Amino acid sequence: MRSSAAVLCRDESSLQTLKAGLSECGMDLVPCPSREQALELAVARRCSTLIVDFDLPGAEEVIRMAALLPDTQKPVLIALASRAWPGTGEAFHSGASRILYRPLDVAELKNALKTGKKNARKSQRKSPRYEMKTLVYLELDHLTLPSISIDIGEHGLAVQATEAIPMSSRLPFRCVLPGTDFTLQGYADVIWASDQGRAGLFFSELGPAARKHLRRWLSRRSAFEKNHHKKSTHDVHDLLPPLDANVSFAE
Repeated sequence: MRSSAAVLCRDESSLQTLKAGLSECGMDLVPCPSREQALELAVARRCSTLIVDFDLPGAEEVIRMAALLPDTQKPVLIALASRAWPGTGEAFHSGASRILYRPLDVAELKNALKTGKKNARKSQRKSPRYEMKTLVYLELDHLTLPSISIDIGEHGLAVQATEAIPMSSRLPFRCVLPGTDFTLQGYADVIWASDQGRAGLFFSELGPAARKHLRRWLSRRSAFEKNHHKKSTHDVHDLLPPLDANVSFAE
């Protein structure tokens, strides 16, 4: 079955180049008349690649929101940009996998798709994430910042705080795993953050006991999810950030 690329673009010249390049890669171009449709295709896993023209209003939000989908659900994200502000700056900070500049070149597009597929295969080997609501304490300089966890996986968790969380590495954190009396604690790197207080943390240092308890908790949660999903449909829209969130990513 041929894979497809959802494309949010109005420029005819760019669309012709995209269609030719995608065809050579064995992919179909699916035109998207609106930002909402582009996001819906990405969330529903009906495209393996999402290409967005940053000359269109609101383009940054589409890529930024799709970038927060779980790795196993996230398509390859490609931004089209002119070499002028604000398009170039917005594309750079959006979380796109690659930025392609006009005039588009088929060879560069094919290279971006090839690189994106390799990264996607690596991402699919990562552990799944599960919803978790518990207090997470972040130890900033001379301040303990409480936050609420959003979801968690073997390699990290996402949190919501009442204020913006600064980009930092080796950030001490602690939380109690729900349904247990075990305090999970260690160090994490902030890999993305929004001005609305959301952040994604990568576990940079966890002790053997912490890893053991976390894996056991995730295993039990996985079994519960399999049962639960047979009876109800998971609302994937909960994975998306607020529309007014200004997300920054660690370099």
